[in-house]
Amino acid sequence: MPQAAEYQKRRQAFMQSMNSQGVAIFPAASEVIRSRDTHFPFRQDSDFFYLTGINEPDAVLVLMPDTETPEVLFVLPRDAHAEVWHGRRLGCDKAQEISGVSHCYSLDTLDVQLPDFLNGSEHLYFAFDQFPKFEADLREHLRNLRSAPKRTKTAPAHWHDSRPHVHQQRLIKSEAEIALMQQAADISVTAHKRAMQSVQPGVFEYQIDALLSHEFMHQGGSGPAYGSIVGGGENACILHYTANTDVLKDGDLLLIDAGCEYQGYAADITRTFPVNGKFSRAQRAIYELVLAAQEAAFALIKPGSSLPKAQDAAVKVLTEGLLHLGILKGSVQQHLDEQSCRRFFIHGLGHWLGLDVHDVGTYQTDGIPIKLQPGMVLTIEPGLYFAPDDDSVPEQYRGMGIRIEDDLLVTKDGYCNLTAGVPKSVEGIEALMASGHRDRATTRPQRNEDSQRASR
Repeated sequence: MPQAAEYQKRRQAFMQSMNSQGVAIFPAASEVIRSRDTHFPFRQDSDFFYLTGINEPDAVLVLMPDTETPEVLFVLPRDAHAEVWHGRRLGCDKAQEISGVSHCYSLDTLDVQLPDFLNGSEHLYFAFDQFPKFEADLREHLRNLRSAPKRTKTAPAHWHDSRPHVHQQRLIKSEAEIALMQQAADISVTAHKRAMQSVQPGVFEYQIDALLSHEFMHQGGSGPAYGSIVGGGENACILHYTANTDVLKDGDLLLIDAGCEYQGYAADITRTFPVNGKFSRAQRAIYELVLAAQEAAFALIKPGSSLPKAQDAAVKVLTEGLLHLGILKGSVQQHLDEQSCRRFFIHGLGHWLGLDVHDVGTYQTDGIPIKLQPGMVLTIEPGLYFAPDDDSVPEQYRGMGIRIEDDLLVTKDGYCNLTAGVPKSVEGIEALMASGHRDRATTRPQRNEDSQRASR
């Protein structure tokens, strides 16, 4: 986990983006009811976590750079009875140790102190429409300030969305963040390799899903960073397939899109491979086309380039390959102009990655794509999907869905592939799956002589 100085640096950077006489308020997430008196597993608001490192519900961070107390944190009070039922609370001392915030108070004093922080401030920074209950209370405080007798108090006249400021900060990862993301990637790599070695005809998608989750948590992650996609056969053509209920069949491909969350940070890997361990000729042709498209995109991941440039490179390779295989007919330029391959490549090439699997940060400004910079982390994930009932596609390709996804860190010289440890060449995949088959064969229990006689 990052040191308190890391969080202090992030808060300082945000405060430098604020107008003078400004106050910024960042609420933590609240627990969400699952059913009756049980809750979903708690997941902290990513912006609040980024600025504090605090992983408790209902806390509040207030930043006031032009005051004697520029950083104030409110956390749940210690409560022996509540902690027996629901788990330990940090309390102010521990919260200050983690976050480095100099002033910390019990949450039950917030309603008394917050009006004083707002009074006299000219600018208010807040994530409007994101925290409805908290925002309702905040607006009540502002109304009370505006209606104070004889106008003895004033409320901020200028309101700003805090998200664009903090999200641009989050787009460039620090060394501490990169280390955590590499750990999330390493855990995910191990899980994907274990899945490849475990798959065989007759196994259910949910069993592979469980294996992935086990590996994520066994190595210290909090679990999947998003709903794992384990889609065999035609299910791979459903982009966000998460039912994971079907049996895996001999001759089908399996697409796994899964990543671990580690200390808040996500990994995101997709691999597609044959259930029986051997690519057919048709499967190999489409797979190697998608892999070539990914490699073409990788070549454009470097400072000064952009995600659209990488996507154009991938689209060109896919278009040429689809023409070569007879799935498209005509000229390359015609199909590039018409973006014909987008009929089969139906999603974007990639997205930012960080505290959220689809991480924050803009992709363009005034219609101009954002240029890649060192410290950005993004996925590159070309794919091709052929509907099972699409008569315009040669029969051997119908019902086939293939995606290959890796997590790239932009460096000063190009990129670093954080998830390179999962094989993705045809030869590498088949070799890893074969090793899993051998391991299962050698560990299969052997009946002793007496049991052999009894079975006759």
